[in-house]
Amino acid sequence: MNGELIVVDDLPGAFADRVIGAFQQRPEELFCLALSGGSTARPCYERLAADSEGRVDWLSVNVYWGDERCVPPDSEESNQLLGRQALLERVGAANAVYPMSCEEGPDSYALRLGEVGKLDFIHLGMGPDGHTASLFPNSPALDADPGQLVARNEDPSGRNKHPRMTLTYAGLARARLVVFTVAGESKREALQAVIDGADLPAARVQADQIVWLVDRDAAPR
Repeated sequence: MNGELIVVDDLPGAFADRVIGAFQQRPEELFCLALSGGSTARPCYERLAADSEGRVDWLSVNVYWGDERCVPPDSEESNQLLGRQALLERVGAANAVYPMSCEEGPDSYALRLGEVGKLDFIHLGMGPDGHTASLFPNSPALDADPGQLVARNEDPSGRNKHPRMTLTYAGLARARLVVFTVAGESKREALQAVIDGADLPAARVQADQIVWLVDRDAAPR
């Protein structure tokens, strides 16, 4: 398995603690945080907003996204909207916020990431099919060139609608820390497959450090 698996009773609280700890131990003045989307992300970000008061200087945080659906930024399916509602509007202001834009395209976002160098913290989830960010099984972005940090992608199965933009494996590998959050019985089979070494997209992520925070419903029996 790529990384350390930790089963927790309070997934949002464990996630918030990891972000706060990474911020407090950041090697540079600015802390670069990449957000995710999906149902597991919202309670994690709401908890981070609450628990970070007095512990995170958000004016020292630059915010990025790991993937985005090609929908308007005010769409209920927008990862940008989720991040703003659940986290950014609650903490007031970050130093800088860099949402992904399908209109601008992957090259523009890749240039921005190239200027950053390392991302301190990337948050990822995992779908029941084993996808993470918008890297879906059998999708073109899985085979992106090693120098390509961001790609357009789609789910060839059709289960996940909308074209996407996503960090590639090369983009994710620029993280000092990747934290997966996995919740619910619907994810248990995919998580077990990752543990067993199956070639699922989430199992192929590499970074300086990877931690899987898993609630008891998703944890293998």
